[in-house]
Amino acid sequence: MRRVTFPYMGTSVLAFTRLVEDLGHQPVPPPRPSRRTLDLGVKYAPEFACLPFKILLGSYLEALEAGATTIVTTGGVGPCRAGLYGVAHREILKGLGHTPEFIVFEPVMSGPGLFWANLRKLSVGVSLRSLASIIRLTWERLLAFDRLESLLHYLRPRVLDIPSLDRTYNQALEAVAAATHRAAVALASEEGVRAMRRVPADLGRRVVRVGIVGEIYVVLEPAANLNIERHLGELGAEVHRSIFLTGYARENAMRPGGNHDIKGLARAYVPQLLGGHGQETIGHTVAYAREGVDGVVQLAPFSCIPEIVARGILPRVSEDHDIPVISFFLDEQTGEAGMRTRLEAFVDLLSRRQHARRAEAT
Repeated sequence: MRRVTFPYMGTSVLAFTRLVEDLGHQPVPPPRPSRRTLDLGVKYAPEFACLPFKILLGSYLEALEAGATTIVTTGGVGPCRAGLYGVAHREILKGLGHTPEFIVFEPVMSGPGLFWANLRKLSVGVSLRSLASIIRLTWERLLAFDRLESLLHYLRPRVLDIPSLDRTYNQALEAVAAATHRAAVALASEEGVRAMRRVPADLGRRVVRVGIVGEIYVVLEPAANLNIERHLGELGAEVHRSIFLTGYARENAMRPGGNHDIKGLARAYVPQLLGGHGQETIGHTVAYAREGVDGVVQLAPFSCIPEIVARGILPRVSEDHDIPVISFFLDEQTGEAGMRTRLEAFVDLLSRRQHARRAEAT
């Protein structure tokens, strides 16, 4: 029996823990990234490595301390260093005396044979029918997590007690994760939605809407983005996030080069693939402007070339489409208090613009 670990990224850790169990292995879920996690990654990673690389390296080291023997992760396509993470992490760990088995899943359509071989490696003794059922159940859990998180973003700036909402949300996640079949997942999801909506809220409260764009890991993982979604909610902003794991899987992992509508919106500014999520950062910003979203936050790891290129283009997009944009490039030196101060000023700007537009309309 393998002792399997994997990257920690948002709510997906709950679904992947159950997936590993369902496949007959012992999960060793990485702990939520902490200061120690980052310190380990910084200590052993190259200085020029980006924040996700360092966090993942630290997470693997902590999971190996807990007894993990196999690391399951993903690759990537296009001119982005993420596609080399698996190889680089394996070599660094080897240099530190660790020799875990690495299983790296590339996008399905970029190499169906390798993808299938890796899947069968993890599902020895599991029938094809059972495997299909397990994968579908995992997918339903991930969909439910994304649904609950979207509702959290809507309710956070409107509820009267944010800690109560957060507790209810976390309980709903645990209930979905514990569900053992698809009908139970659907039921747990519905009950979670109802429980979250029962938290006292002022649904008529005027809030600003903020789109979040950028590199997938720092967008999805609160430990990497310093809990920016919570800060925005506390400041009275409804978050609209450009990336959810299930949407990313549909548009990229299953269909490399997908997300054509968003890339089409970016084409006037970026006519070709930048790598990573740079092109999508531009496209989603245009889409948010057209949808009437009040402002956009770009999140990126420090030294991320695709997002650096996008950052250079965003001022023109902002001017062309009359939508304010603020960028955060994150590394181990970034402070949460400084981010909060900048967000306060940004949300205040958006609120004043919104008020002025309403005044003009009347």
